[in-house]
Amino acid sequence: MTDLGVPYFTVTPAGPPPWPGILVAHEGNGMSPQLLRFCERLGREGYAVVAPDLFFRSGGSEAADFGTLMGALRPEEVHADLAAAHAHLRTLGATAIAVTGFCLGGTITYRAALSDLELRAAAPFYGGHIAQELGEPACPVLLFFGGRDEYIPAAAIDAVRAHHPEQVVVYPEAGHGFMRDGSSNFDEAAARDAWGRLLAFFAEHLR
Repeated sequence: MTDLGVPYFTVTPAGPPPWPGILVAHEGNGMSPQLLRFCERLGREGYAVVAPDLFFRSGGSEAADFGTLMGALRPEEVHADLAAAHAHLRTLGATAIAVTGFCLGGTITYRAALSDLELRAAAPFYGGHIAQELGEPACPVLLFFGGRDEYIPAAAIDAVRAHHPEQVVVYPEAGHGFMRDGSSNFDEAAARDAWGRLLAFFAEHLR
């Protein structure tokens, strides 16, 4: 079987390079319209953005149920896909590069921060396995959680906060997927505050 290169959704700012770049790791629902809108918002803020389709080896985001697609991921392949997307950002003209992601992508974002990728910052949103994989990131991190997340126990969030006492933001009334605009999980107040914090964090470390 021929190995295929990871496909990505790419956004570049209106002005010429160089720009700072951001990798975006998708949720368990894959390359959703919400994810693409989020990437476009970052592009309008002056960032080059690459979001790799991490489910492509299984046929893409609609090839099977999300449990099957997530279960088929192999950490070494995900890391290779992020490295390829990182290299693509470089070829586009990106200079300093950060990573962010949601749900599944939140865990992947944290793993990337622990890895050998050359990252300036990492901002995971509601990564369900972060508490089981705590380590010493190679770049600054800012971690977002909802206090009413039905998939991440409060004890897990407390463990992350104990390990990263100054880098965790919890929205007490928000649930899982609070950044997913257009969905029943969307929490406008939490999403607005998190967006502002995210932009400030990236500006501090990428510009």
